[in-house]
Amino acid sequence: MTAVEIVVAVIFAALGVRSLVYWARTPYESTRASDLALYALFVTGRAGMWFVLATAFTLYAVTDTRGRAFIDDVGRYRWLYLVFLALGALQFATAYFLGRRAGGR
Repeated sequence: MTAVEIVVAVIFAALGVRSLVYWARTPYESTRASDLALYALFVTGRAGMWFVLATAFTLYAVTDTRGRAFIDDVGRYRWLYLVFLALGALQFATAYFLGRRAGGR
């Protein structure tokens, strides 16, 4: 375990909590259930990306091997990159659809 990876993981986790609290407190003024669901998905994508980054650095920190063996050991977590990309796409898509709805009133 390196201290740098743990510090970065803690920072990303704190940013995830901050993002979750900030966006959960931000009022969304639509009364349509579909808009509220899109907003909830937006907040999930936004905060979730920080938590995935924190998870990745935590997994890298707890892996004790170095060199080529490190690549082999963390190779089982390649799916985490897909989760990160899926949350980014979710955030982008929901922001797009919410923006279109707000402009079309």
